[in-house]
Amino acid sequence: MTEAAAPSRFRNLWKRTATGLVLAAVALGALFAGQWPFWLLVTALAAAMIYEWGGLMKEPRRKTLSVTIVLILLMVLFSPAYAPIDQADIVTAAAVGIVVGLAFWSARLAGGFLYIGLASIAIIFLREQGGLVLALWTLAMVWATDIGAYFSGKTIGGPKLAPQFSPNKTWAGLIGGIACAALVSAGFALQSELPLLIVPLGALFAVVAQLGDLYESWLKRRADVKDSSNLFPGHGGALDRLDGLLPVAIGVAGLSAAGWL
Repeated sequence: MTEAAAPSRFRNLWKRTATGLVLAAVALGALFAGQWPFWLLVTALAAAMIYEWGGLMKEPRRKTLSVTIVLILLMVLFSPAYAPIDQADIVTAAAVGIVVGLAFWSARLAGGFLYIGLASIAIIFLREQGGLVLALWTLAMVWATDIGAYFSGKTIGGPKLAPQFSPNKTWAGLIGGIACAALVSAGFALQSELPLLIVPLGALFAVVAQLGDLYESWLKRRADVKDSSNLFPGHGGALDRLDGLLPVAIGVAGLSAAGWL
C-alpha cells in the first residue's frame, strides 16, 4: 500500500519567507549588477556547498577545507577577467576533479567537486553567454518549483513520492511544482524573446529540480542530519537551498550551448 502524508502545518513559515526573500533579493541583485558581482556570489555559494558536501560525506575537515580552496582557485579561472566559458573549461574542471579524487583518495569528494563545479560553471555560462533573461528564467523556474511543491505538498498531502529518500515529499508537491514552473515559464515566453519551448521545458526541469532535491535528501539521511548546515535561518545550508538548481543549471546550459535556447 502506498504510504500517504496528511496535510501539515506550515512550520517556521515567516522565518522561511523572510530568509527566502532576502536570498532572492541578493541573487537578483548580483544577477543584474553585472558579471563580477554574480561571479563572486556563485563562487561563495560553490565554496559553501563543497564544504557542506564534505560534511555529508563524513570526510575529515582538513580534506574538506583543502578541496574547498581548490574549488575557489578553479572558479578564478571562470571569472570575467578571463575569456568566456567554453568546452575547454569543462574539460579543465573534469580534470581537476579527477586530480582531487586521486590526491585526497576520495571518490566522494571528487564526485561532489565535479557536480558542484560543473553546475557553477553552467550558471555563470548562462549569465555570460545565454543572456540575462535566460539566467533569470532558470532561477525563477526553480524557485517556482520549490514554492509550488512546498505549498501544494503541505496543503494537500497524499501519497508520498519517495519515502526511502525523503519522508516529506509527496506526489501532490511534485505536481504543484510542475504546474508553477510551467506557469512561470509561460509568463517568460509571453514577455520575452525566449521560445515557447521553455514551457514544456519548465515542466521537465521541475522534475529534474525535484530529483536534485531528493538526491540531497538521500545524502542527508545517509549522514543522519536534518540540514547540510545552518547557514540560512529556516532554510538550512547552501546545498539545501540550491539542490534543485544544480542539475537544472547544467541542463539549461547544455541546451543553450547546443543552440536549443
